Amino acid sequence: MPAMKKTAKPSLLVTSATLLSFSLALAATATAPAAAAAAGRAADKPKPSPSASPSATPPADMSTVGGALLARPGTQANLGAGAPVLPKDLSARSWIVADAESGDVLASHNAHWRLPPASTLKMLFADTVLPKFPKKQKHKVVPSDLAGIGSGSSMVGIKEDETYTVHDLWLGVFLRSGNDAVHVLSAMNGGVDKTVDDMNARAEELQALDTTVVSPDGYDEKHQVSSAYDLTLFARSGLQNEDFREYCSTVRAKFPGETKKNKKGKTTRGSFEIQNTNRLLTGDYGLDAYQGIAGVKNGNTTNAGATFTGVAERDGRVLLVTVMNPEKQEHDEVYKETAKLLDWGFKASGKVSPVGQLVPPKSADTGTRPGADASGEAGGSGDGATKPKTASAASRTDGSGGVGIALAITGGVLALLAAGVFLINRRWPLPELMRRRR
Repeated sequence: MPAMKKTAKPSLLVTSATLLSFSLALAATATAPAAAAAAGRAADKPKPSPSASPSATPPADMSTVGGALLARPGTQANLGAGAPVLPKDLSARSWIVADAESGDVLASHNAHWRLPPASTLKMLFADTVLPKFPKKQKHKVVPSDLAGIGSGSSMVGIKEDETYTVHDLWLGVFLRSGNDAVHVLSAMNGGVDKTVDDMNARAEELQALDTTVVSPDGYDEKHQVSSAYDLTLFARSGLQNEDFREYCSTVRAKFPGETKKNKKGKTTRGSFEIQNTNRLLTGDYGLDAYQGIAGVKNGNTTNAGATFTGVAERDGRVLLVTVMNPEKQEHDEVYKETAKLLDWGFKASGKVSPVGQLVPPKSADTGTRPGADASGEAGGSGDGATKPKTASAASRTDGSGGVGIALAITGGVLALLAAGVFLINRRWPLPELMRRRR
């Protein structure tokens, strides 16, 4: 999983496993590009707007993907002896706490409620598009690349007629949540419509069936929805990619500026610093950096309110937490509730029975646990997938689809496809903590 913020900590022992790459289904159906709706603001400034959500009441029946309990509205948890109680002051409309390695959902609240996702949808964008272009590939931006960006969008500052590497563009996506960077990468991928089709196909492959993509950057659009469950699937899948982990854990970086001529007529191009908008990673604006944080993505729009998916490692465990639209209007509430749920998850690990499971991609054959039905759901417990097995043999996926495992990163997880079985076989390394600090 991604590399993250925490105090210096020794590297975890790395094991290995064989991995088959996922296949992406590309659809040719055209989808309407993102329109500049007046209500859509994509600046990632946490100002939750609960009244903007479609409804204050979750549906009575939601998706059963991952287990029957996850289909029920309200909080789901099976606390065992010695388990800590859940935080009592959570206001998010939907949230989920999951073990990133086993896929066990430790607790949830309206996990499958379909809500606007804001910029957390960029995790699916990255999981879909990032493997397609090498880091060093260069692209000169033309006016059409930046067409159709919604009013009020968060931007990294890309300029027409300037050349950027793919590496630059992904830094813009992950650190500044730049919709301009998303649109340029979408243009390289064949256009916004094709990228939307690719993302919807990828969501279906991941069994993220609550998700409908209309705009690749997460800008507010009619019918564009996802869920806490699906966003967690996107994070878990994206984190299999070493480049994804590197980008989402980077705190600050230099971004190319505009080409200018000095007084002597010499052409120069400087750079400026950009910083990650994930405040649990940066610890800015009066919020402490969360110990062990390693990404992943935050977002905020008028319709979505504040959204966030985070991954963190502590004492050998790696957790994923997604929080959508806290109703409390307190500053940075989405991060505060995420931190509380992470704290609870680390204390509760091993003391709770799962209420569900993060399912593997459709292309993976996982089999079922005893008591589960043919769909892999285990009825009341919601505990439907086979327990992970471990394997050995070093391998890793990089941005170009190669095989092998990076031994240079510490902490994290890797979900694998091997011999037709979806395996989560080891903690994979989160990058060194120096990256999250100055």
